This record gives sequence, structure tokens and C-alpha cells, in this order.
Amino acid sequence: MNRRHFFLSLPAAAYAAPSPIGVAFYGTRHSHYSGKLKAVIDNPAYRLLGVCEPDPEAAAKITAHSKLSEEQLLNARDIQLVVVETPAGQGLPYGRKVIDAGKHLHIEKPPTREWEPFRRLVADAQRKNLLLQTGYIWRFHEGITRAIQAAKQGWLGDVYLMRGTIHTDIAAPSRRELAAFKGGMMFELGCHQIDRVVDLFGRPKDVKSWLNQTRRGKQDGLADATVAILDYGNAQAVITTSAEMPTAGPHRSFEVIGTEGAFVLQPVEPGADMRVNMRSARGPYQAGWQTVNVGPQPRYIGDFRDMARAIQTRSPLKFSYDFETLVQETVLRASQELV
Repeated sequence: MNRRHFFLSLPAAAYAAPSPIGVAFYGTRHSHYSGKLKAVIDNPAYRLLGVCEPDPEAAAKITAHSKLSEEQLLNARDIQLVVVETPAGQGLPYGRKVIDAGKHLHIEKPPTREWEPFRRLVADAQRKNLLLQTGYIWRFHEGITRAIQAAKQGWLGDVYLMRGTIHTDIAAPSRRELAAFKGGMMFELGCHQIDRVVDLFGRPKDVKSWLNQTRRGKQDGLADATVAILDYGNAQAVITTSAEMPTAGPHRSFEVIGTEGAFVLQPVEPGADMRVNMRSARGPYQAGWQTVNVGPQPRYIGDFRDMARAIQTRSPLKFSYDFETLVQETVLRASQELV
């Protein structure tokens, strides 16, 4: 019997898809919650088993999904993955409970303003063979991925500059919450750009940041006009992020510039088109300026696709434990929480 006929003769059960991964949400108050909930529901690899919200006021608003107590969430054997969606900087205690309960963890960004407790969390996850993934929004953005790939392939020559902007315009309640963090908008929003810089260049030799305040920032205490420069010796990454820019979304950008070419994405989202300039043809790119269409780039889809793959195949996530700790270290350095 040849190989083709052998596989055709196997019973249908041999081709059965893996059982859906049981997933639950721990918290609902992060701005990414609704988008991630939809991404999980739309992915057939998952089965949503409920939502646990520790805050009573927020819990009262949950109507469409099964409510879980903390005890149910942590002890249910059929819950394999927990998605922590607490407000910025507050996720660490919940992530700790998830890892201690022996479950895989997706934790919202930025997880904490602390360094050593997060490092221990990641180390414990690795020791227990549990997956840990932090929710930075552009890890699976096709345009950014191609820019980083081009740099690592050497197609851009000596890459000497990454430049990223990620501004927003937030209301007073959110400003008051974020004012509790020294890094302000660099901690809460600039972290997305820092995550991509670390993927591009690795650990910076030096990090300098300016956590400035507009007139409104001086009133409520929020560092709402911030800049960070990550120095790599022969290359620098410059990141700007603020909370005081009307209609800021279309302005968000990601650029990688080298001696032989450049990638420019603006806006990053929806991110269907990117501008590429090459001194000479390299890889799939022709010489000169060109527009490359990569299609719409919805958030969260890639993260949960990678998590499902890793759980079902018992293989590593795309981004390693060491990468997660290095991103956290660099975010805290840029936020002046870690010297």
C-alpha cells in the first residue's frame, strides 16, 4: 500500500481537529477587552467558558457571557488559557494567580510598573511549561513584520534609525488613572513601539526619555508629552507619544531607515499600504519608491492564532520568555521606573 492510500484508509477520527481550547477572561476594564473577546469568539480553536470581573461595578455590566467567580476561573480544569484584561499596570497580581493555578496566560500591556516581580512571573511560567504572552498590538502587523524582516535580512543596509509615533487624545478619567505612573504615556502607549524596537534591535545600550507635560498635564499630573531615545551605538530609535493630539490615529507611524532603503508606515492602522524605498532591488522589492499593499491589519487575530498553535502543538510562542522580560525591562527604563 502506498503512502497516499495508507492515509486515505485511516478512520475519520485520525483526522479529527484538536479539541477547542477552553479560555476565560479575567477582568474587562482594559480598552482592548472587547476586541480580544471578539477575536477569541471568532477563532474556532477556542471555546469561551466565561468572564471573571473582580470589580463589582464592572461585573454588573456583564450580560452576554457566563460570569465566573475567581475560584471557578482558577480551579476549572477545562480552562486552559486565561486572558487578563485589567487596567494598565494592574495585571501582575492576576497574572500571578493564573500561573500559580497552572494555566497559560495572555496578559494585557503594560502588565506592571515593577521589574523583579514580572521577571519572576515569566521565570515561573517557563519553569512550569506554561505559555506567557503580553498583549502588544503590533507583534503580528504584516507591514511592521516586513520592515523588521527587511532590516534583519540586510536589505536595508546599515539600519541607523527607527522612528515611531503613537499619539492619542484621552478624556479626564483616563488621564487621572494614568497620572499614577511616572512614565505616563510612554508607559501606557509608547510600550507598543518599544516592543517592536526590541524585536528590531534587541537590548539598547542606553535609554533616555523626556516625560514632559502640557498645560493640562501640569494640572492633572500626567506625563502627556513624552519622548524616548533608545541608543544602539550605530543606530537609534526615537519614540514620541502623547495624550493631547486630536484625531491622532492616522498620524501613528513606524519607520525603519537604513543606508540602502527604508520602510514607512503611516498610518499604521488600518495599515493596508506601506511605502518602501530601495537603492537597488532587494528581496521582493524593486529599486526606488513603491507602495506595497499588505491588506487590512486587524488587531489581536495573530496573537491568539499563535497562542492556539503553541498550545495545540506544545511548541514555543513566536516571542520567547526572554523577549518578554527584555521588553518589560526596556519599557520601565524608558518610563524612568528602572534605572
